[in-house]
This record gives sequence, structure tokens and C-alpha cells, in this order.
Amino acid sequence: MQIRSAQFVISATSLDGCPDPDVPEFAFIGRSNVGKSSLINRLTGQTGLAKVSATPGHTKTLNFYLINKDWHLVDLPGYGFAQKNLAARERFEEMIIDYLEQRESLIRVFVLIDSRLPMQKLDRDFVQWLIGADIDFALVFTKVDKTKPAVLRETRGQFETLFQEMGISAAPMFESSSETGAGKLELLRFIGAEVATVVADEDEDEDPEESNADNGADDEGSGGAATAPSTVVPPS
Repeated sequence: MQIRSAQFVISATSLDGCPDPDVPEFAFIGRSNVGKSSLINRLTGQTGLAKVSATPGHTKTLNFYLINKDWHLVDLPGYGFAQKNLAARERFEEMIIDYLEQRESLIRVFVLIDSRLPMQKLDRDFVQWLIGADIDFALVFTKVDKTKPAVLRETRGQFETLFQEMGISAAPMFESSSETGAGKLELLRFIGAEVATVVADEDEDEDPEESNADNGADDEGSGGAATAPSTVVPPS
């Protein structure tokens, strides 16, 4: 899939503030400072689309971007950043959980993992929560250009072991670098395939209604005088 357009839509602080769920959505989330904004900019080909900050926990809202006018990329706040205010932290976490559990147009969550580190407790806990909530997800190992191959293999292996221990099939895994562009084509190809599947499923859901309408028209025309053929007007 080639990204032809990417535009900011809205920043939301609650589920009610999100745009209408009329296109498929793919959310990106990870621990603070995992390179999420840089990856989003690399995927979309727009350097300043997602704001890159040196301050961990910079993203505080659900940020929606319309891609190719047919799907949303959703930039979620990073987890694991210690808010000073406990009440603010609870509202922050509630916002993310509400979106992940209740957003009907959410297709998949991409969990970004720092490939330079062994599996972190925060990442493990979040992945386990996603599994328990039955939310489809994939892992994206970031900064692979700065990681030794042996370290990356070990980190991937730790997650594969986790999936085995939980008795589930391994989630899709990708290796990426916002510096070199590694993994960009694979990620976009994967998202493109899922968008196509959603569109195909929607078309199938519409077919029975069209079939019933056609049958009704046949029934009406079969009992009396011949009717003139209908004219199909193409959509404008």
C-alpha cells in the first residue's frame, strides 16, 4: 500500500470526542520514548505529522490522522510515564482503556517495543491485558538499526515464549527503524491487506439487501403489465 495523503483530523480526550467510527482504525501505542512519533512520520512520509518530543509522555490525547481518505491511524499516549497527579493518571489510563475496549472501528493495535532492551514488565503486562481483553494486536520492534541481531532475537524469543505460556498463537511481529525505513513496506502491506478485508466484508454484508431489493422488484413486475427497465444512475 502506498500512502498518498495523510491529514490530521482531531485530538480527543475521551471516547465521546472521537470522530465517527466510519473507517477502519489502526492504533499505535508503546512505552514512553519508544520512537512512536518518529515511526508514524516515517510510515506516512510526513516529517512533522506526529510531534516528536524529547520529553517522555508528551502525547496526552488520542490523535487521529486520516490516511488515503479511507482509514485512520490513531496515535495513542504512551504507557508507563509516571504522572505526578494520581487523579490525572487515572483519567489518562481510563481514556486509553475506553478507546481500546469500546471503539467499534478499531481493527488492530500496534504495540511498539524497544528492540534494544529485553522484554520489559510494562510491555509484558500490557500485552497480557490485550490478550485478556481479546483485542487484536501486533508487535513492532523499533530502533532495529541500533540493536545487535542477537539482542533482537532474544527479545523476540521472550515474547514468543510468553505467547506459548498463554496458549495462544504468536502475534504478528515487525522490525522497524524510523532512521533507515526498515519495516515500512511490511507494515503498510499488512495494514493494506486488513483494510481490504474490512471493505470486502462490508460489501458482502450489503449484498443480501441488494438481492432482496432485486427480488422484490421482480415480484412487483411479474403480476401485471410490463414495466420499463429502470435506469441506474452512477454515484456522483
